[in-house]
Amino acid sequence: MDLALLRTFVTVHRAGSFTRAAALLGLSQPAVTSQIRTLERQLGRPLFLRQARGVTPTTIGDELAHKAAPHLDALVEIAEVGVDDDSSLKTLHLAGPPEFTAERALPVLTELTGEDGQGFTLRASFGNAEETLEGLAAGHHDLAIGTARPRGALLTATPLCDEEHVLVAAPHWAKRAGSGRLRHSAAPALEHVPVVEVHESLPFVARYWASVFDARPAAPGTVVAPDLRAVLACTVAGAGLAVLPRYLCAGALERGDVVALHEPAVPPLRTYFLVVRTGTLAMPHIARAHEWLLRAAADWN
Repeated sequence: MDLALLRTFVTVHRAGSFTRAAALLGLSQPAVTSQIRTLERQLGRPLFLRQARGVTPTTIGDELAHKAAPHLDALVEIAEVGVDDDSSLKTLHLAGPPEFTAERALPVLTELTGEDGQGFTLRASFGNAEETLEGLAAGHHDLAIGTARPRGALLTATPLCDEEHVLVAAPHWAKRAGSGRLRHSAAPALEHVPVVEVHESLPFVARYWASVFDARPAAPGTVVAPDLRAVLACTVAGAGLAVLPRYLCAGALERGDVVALHEPAVPPLRTYFLVVRTGTLAMPHIARAHEWLLRAAADWN
């Protein structure tokens, strides 16, 4: 079987579209379509169901992808490193949300870089959950950190850790609201406090309000910055209330830069997952990074 046809097939399987696969491969869309048809004729089975928007693999297509993809990935890795290269260092391409990746994952993985005979070089990129999983499926990343378990068998997810969310603000906002009101009717007490968030839709605050108060937040976003570290900085500066991961604001809470406005009996949690393309944990550098992150996460609070 022609390896070029298999490579095109796996790229289409991961991309879910002939057009996107063509862009990734540097080919025309008709060329990709022709190669897939050639492979289907050789196998005597359809590999994809054509739809209005993209393609869906058949059962045979899924089976072939799961068998072929890890081996093709290994061949690509050999080609990139070079058979005559004496260096044993591989490159790990990691993707995930900027704050969690920067604050938790990267410090752990940098311990593995440069180890004699066993280490790897590290390349990190940041993105939202959808972008990260799409990039992983397309082969741009080796290991992804996400907040959603992917569907299907192409990607394999392992729970990494739970992240507790805390409702915080600078101390003067807590004084304005009143400690008694915050204990007994926190949502009404906070109606007029400005909100600091990562997006206009208030994803963190809205989720907290729905989970804890069974309500929707009344105040719109006063400051919107697409990074939780910026949200924390603005909250410390007194811009308003925010909902933040406890690991990110723990230092500010200890110093008294911010205070917890509410302590629910069951705080909202968000689960992180380690995600790889199915079969790629057979590659030692990906397996070591995966193992180290899981080991480190056991001590994360």
